[in-house]
Amino acid sequence: MGKFAVGKDAYGISDRSGFRYRLRDMRQEWNGLLVGKDEWEAKHPQLEVLRHLPDPEALRNPRPDSRAEPTVERLLPLNPFRSGDAGSSVITVFEPSHGRSTLDFVVFRKTQAFDGFTKTILERAEGYTITVIDVNSYTFTAIGGAASIGGVIGGGGVATADTGSGVASTTAELVSQFTMTANGIILSASTFDSISVTFDSASKTFDEA
Repeated sequence: MGKFAVGKDAYGISDRSGFRYRLRDMRQEWNGLLVGKDEWEAKHPQLEVLRHLPDPEALRNPRPDSRAEPTVERLLPLNPFRSGDAGSSVITVFEPSHGRSTLDFVVFRKTQAFDGFTKTILERAEGYTITVIDVNSYTFTAIGGAASIGGVIGGGGVATADTGSGVASTTAELVSQFTMTANGIILSASTFDSISVTFDSASKTFDEA
């Protein structure tokens, strides 16, 4: 391999500025440029490629919250109810993207009376079994009321819907499921919508269907 000249009197042109410097005084930067010593710049730290190890994510002996999220009341649109034909107890409910299924129980609150249906009827404590029509509406059959005119829209502007249990919450509501004499003797009983239990008057027992 041949030798290089000493070059003590040689000059070089800076790759950056084009100025002439003594070749022996020039310095090479990290990017390969040969520049004058007054032009030389160190490599910026942000240009250094650092090795970053991923942060650990797994936990030892985790204890996640396995409890189900509680149901919450959903605010219904303005006047979400529409009565059926005159004399009908069927009410259509408009609840956009309700996500409910047929036979679910729904409890209504903060309603307003309309077309023969009182606030008490609409806000039945154990709720009503629904029949889904589509993703935005469903129907239920009101107990103790019927449409006076039919095809009326109402219910107020702050009505809410929540998931119901289908179980009577008070003694009065439970007793209302039975036909009784004045002295408290049970003559007959209807089927409970929620748990399909009937009263057997012969054996004096409750039978589950």
